[in-house]
Amino acid sequence: MKVRDLMSKDVQVARPGDTLQDVSRRMHDGDFGFMPVADGDSLIGTITDRDIIVRAIAGGAPVTSPVVEFITRDPQTARDDDDLRTVLETMSGRQIRRLPVLDKHDRLVGVVSLGDLSTRVKEKYAGEALEDISRN
Repeated sequence: MKVRDLMSKDVQVARPGDTLQDVSRRMHDGDFGFMPVADGDSLIGTITDRDIIVRAIAGGAPVTSPVVEFITRDPQTARDDDDLRTVLETMSGRQIRRLPVLDKHDRLVGVVSLGDLSTRVKEKYAGEALEDISRN
C-alpha cells in the first residue's frame, strides 16, 4: 500500500503572510491543530496549535504577526509513492504524528496522520507503530 492510498488530500494550507489569528481561527473552525505552510504549491514548513501558543503568543507576538515567523522549517515529509511500511517506521522512529506528503515534483499533495493510519490500515505493523508513537 502506498501513502497516496490513505493520505488526506483535502488539506487546509497556511500561506506565509497569513496571520496567527487567521490560522488559529481556521484550526478552531476545522477542529485540527496542524497545517502545512506553503508558498504556492511548495512546502516551506508546518505550524501547529502548540507552535502558535508556545513560540508566538507566550513570547508576546501580536496575533497579527505573520505565521511564517513561527513555522517549523524543513519538516520531515513523505512521498506520495512511499510504501506504507517506510512511512510508519519514520513516524514511529521520530515520534511524528503528521507528515506532509509531496509528489515527485516536490509539490504538496496531502498529509498523512495517525488518524488516517488508525482508521484505514489493518496490517499488524500499523498497529505496532501506532502503539510506539502513542506511548510518548
